[in-house]
Amino acid sequence: MATALLTVGLLLAGIVGYRQLPVSALPQVDYPTIVVSTLLPGASAETMASAVTTPLERQFGQMPSLAQMTSVSSFGSSQITLQFELDRSIDAAEQDVQAAINASSNLLPRTLPAPPTYSKSNPADTPILTLSVTSKALPLDQVNDAADSILAQKISQVGGVGLVTINGAQKPAVRVQVDPSSLAGSGLTLEDVRTALAATNVNQPKGNLDGPRQDFLLATNDQLGKAATFRPQIIAFKNGSPVRLDDVSDVIDGVENAQLAGWAGDQRAIILNVQRQPGANVIQTADHVKQLLPQLKASLPQGIEVSILADRTETVRASVDDVQFTLILTILLVVAVIYIFLKSLRATLIPGIAVPLSLIGTFGVMYLFGYSLNNLSLMALTISTGFVVDDAIVMIENIARYIEDGDPPFEAALKGARQIGFTIVSLTVSLVAVLIPLLFMGGIIGRLFREFAVTLSIAIGVSAILSLTLTAMMCAHLLKPHSEEKISRFHQWTEKQWERLVEVYGRGVKWVLDHQPLTLAVTVSTLLFTLFLAWIVPKGFFPQQDTGLIIGVSTASPDVSFTRMMDRQRALADVVLQDPDVLSVASFIGADGTNPTTNSGRLNITLKSRSDRKSDAAEIIARLQPKLQQIEGVQLFLQPVQDLQIETRTSATQFQYTLEDADPAELAEYGAKVLEKLQTLPELRDVTSDLTASGLQEKLDIDRDTAARLGILPQTIDDTLYDAFGQRQVSTIFTQLNQYRVILEVRPQDQQDPRALDRIYLKASTGDQVPLSAFARFEPGTSPLSISHQGQFPAGTISFNLAPGVALGQAVDAIRVAEAEIGLPPGMRPSFAGTAQAFQESLASEPILILAALITVYIVLGVLYESYIHPVTILSTLPSAGVGALLALMVTRTDFSIIALIGIILLIGIVKKNAIMMIDFALEAERDQGLPPREAIYQACLLRFRPIMMTTMAALLGGIPLALGTGTGSELRRPLGISIVGGLLISQILTLYTTPVVYLYMGRLGAWLKPGKKGVTAEAPAS
Repeated sequence: MATALLTVGLLLAGIVGYRQLPVSALPQVDYPTIVVSTLLPGASAETMASAVTTPLERQFGQMPSLAQMTSVSSFGSSQITLQFELDRSIDAAEQDVQAAINASSNLLPRTLPAPPTYSKSNPADTPILTLSVTSKALPLDQVNDAADSILAQKISQVGGVGLVTINGAQKPAVRVQVDPSSLAGSGLTLEDVRTALAATNVNQPKGNLDGPRQDFLLATNDQLGKAATFRPQIIAFKNGSPVRLDDVSDVIDGVENAQLAGWAGDQRAIILNVQRQPGANVIQTADHVKQLLPQLKASLPQGIEVSILADRTETVRASVDDVQFTLILTILLVVAVIYIFLKSLRATLIPGIAVPLSLIGTFGVMYLFGYSLNNLSLMALTISTGFVVDDAIVMIENIARYIEDGDPPFEAALKGARQIGFTIVSLTVSLVAVLIPLLFMGGIIGRLFREFAVTLSIAIGVSAILSLTLTAMMCAHLLKPHSEEKISRFHQWTEKQWERLVEVYGRGVKWVLDHQPLTLAVTVSTLLFTLFLAWIVPKGFFPQQDTGLIIGVSTASPDVSFTRMMDRQRALADVVLQDPDVLSVASFIGADGTNPTTNSGRLNITLKSRSDRKSDAAEIIARLQPKLQQIEGVQLFLQPVQDLQIETRTSATQFQYTLEDADPAELAEYGAKVLEKLQTLPELRDVTSDLTASGLQEKLDIDRDTAARLGILPQTIDDTLYDAFGQRQVSTIFTQLNQYRVILEVRPQDQQDPRALDRIYLKASTGDQVPLSAFARFEPGTSPLSISHQGQFPAGTISFNLAPGVALGQAVDAIRVAEAEIGLPPGMRPSFAGTAQAFQESLASEPILILAALITVYIVLGVLYESYIHPVTILSTLPSAGVGALLALMVTRTDFSIIALIGIILLIGIVKKNAIMMIDFALEAERDQGLPPREAIYQACLLRFRPIMMTTMAALLGGIPLALGTGTGSELRRPLGISIVGGLLISQILTLYTTPVVYLYMGRLGAWLKPGKKGVTAEAPAS
């Protein structure tokens, strides 16, 4: 009764937990990351770096728990990315960031149109949703107004949303485009116009009139709106006549930044990219946004259409669905192999209930721990199928043996459970012990696999409890002697084949026992061969996934014009859209925070679902690259989006290598040499750098003496140039939904080349108009389009992809060799960043992790067996598993990645059970029956052969669906399946013969080490 109630309670708890578990691609582990953005239209990259970025960085550098700080300063924009330690609360970090911004406010330029803003998001993280806002009837500025005022504001308030960026923005603005000649003829300067505009358009408090009985609020028409209200405004009086704004300028209703553009497919559009907060659940956040969209669409003006161009959650759901199907398939395969071995529907029904119940019960505990249904947790449950069935198999086989010997089922269940209980406890504790090192892994990888290890441990623990209770109870009520069951001819035939196989195995065991030195030499050779394979196997980090999304970063020459960039970007998008496997493309250009410079653009490419296309993401990229290379004047770098996002800086290609140096000149010199060298390495592809982009510059060399004699200050010169060419925001139009800028500039035709500077006049102290050329020389030169910092020092990032068939470890080694050949100066600090950095850290910890797993298992087994010797016997089975796993990875051309490493660690737990089952029986036979060691281990081999083969086949069938999977997200799971299947195939063949020999050698060693004993116990011949 108690067992039945326990089972029902476990089932209900598991069902409730499963329904409540959230769904995600991977466990929600992200570094707390905050991005601080500052806009100063018209400022060069050097000005942004020195006047904006550096003062902020000095304050941010004093914050506690700051793990990394990087920044990019470009034309009119500064973006600082702050990455905190994993255990730092992002809300607490947010308060520190705000305090640092406040502390630096007195050092920032007075011309900042707005204080620095921050968002809790990772700039390198792929948007969870990409929306396009279009209209066939309304102009783009009105479309942008609706998207900015309604969509972006409301979506930003959704829980889990970290940032909503508007790319290709066309925010409405009033643009005052001054004619320099007319202005000079009127005796006015650009500074006069700026001052007049600031005073003409205001929105200030006016107060009220409070009488004895009534109160009147005061209002005026001080605020202007559209361009038509600005044109007649008087900006000055000359010779008694008014000078109106439209006398010296063209005033139009335009956009705030005319050098931005976006497309949805081939149609102009406003692109909204929704990014999640670090740690937020992707599925839940996207679902909340999509639930809000119908309400938001209803509040938009008629004629505006909102569509989802890319939904990252679709592939996440498909991946989780695929691994759930794999889990169910694995359960069916495991139950089928049990039926083949046991030849009884009654016996098969027991594990057929125990295995699913163990997994269902695990869901309840996962919910209590705050876990989710993701690729790793479901992968743990899939692998655990082969583990949890072991306990049931061992219990059933042992009880069935007593029933066949004539014991009543109930007594057989008691006797069998009592005898095999210690073995089940040993298997369970040693399996969990293997996973203990995973729980103590550091960094984001450790946090990532903690959920995997705990989920697997829970499933194993629940299985052990059910095997000792439910399985034993069901055996007592369901199992019967074979004489009472109808046996089919097929079962009779399979039993005969099995008996023949046992005879063959028995003869093999006799042979190895007669040739023990040779068998021991094979065991030692296997260990050495494992170490050799571990040295030469290609090493990677995480398997390359096909998530259905590709990011393209376009780069043109540094001096490309906006019009030319638009044309080249459209040409790239047209080529991509023609590919039969591409579903949609969101494209945008212009420096807007996502794109750091004006010569760069972005393509967010959404692929069709896996069932609707024949090629994976890597094949599509390979197919597109030759076509894209034929487009002149622009390059497009493509990389598939990955679920695991470690980078915090955007780059054109997937892997990042940084050079940091306090001397910018030295950084530029050696950065170019390193880039040139890396571009020649055959292991790398698409090598590019942010150090090479230098745009044209026209420098004004001011004759300060002449300027001073004329009464013209450098401040006045800077302000005038800013008024003319910086798209300066001189006034603000306030409404109830949004704010719009008034932009001052000269006419577009007066800002196309350096000759435009000759048409700029300033007012001398005498009141005369003086051209710039009267006190300044113009010198052409070059200037960086962007300046990057890492930890407050100048830095450059070289990004690269891997050549086909090359592992990340091979690329890292090649780069290190190139470093040595170049001979970098002592002041330069090279390092890998993002994924490449995490790979290096994981590579250094892999041997320690495996060693820790071995030591942990040894200690646990030593405690269980109260012996220093027998744990060594059990661990002797492991080298053969390592050989099989590494050979399987090399044959299938699969990198030895973190996932494959987890497979190796799991093999430690799977393979040693063969030795445990043999040794348990042999020790009992020596102790209770008085058998000599050779006879005891021989009998143990024959008696445990069936359960060993059953459990191995169950574990093998648990790995095969992972190894052969082709569904969405299968790339992540395949290395785990390959390593487990390969390891089991080789180890099963070897350990069945090597374990008995090692047992005897260890027994002799143990007897020799005992005080007062010399020699070894006698061995009787195997009968």
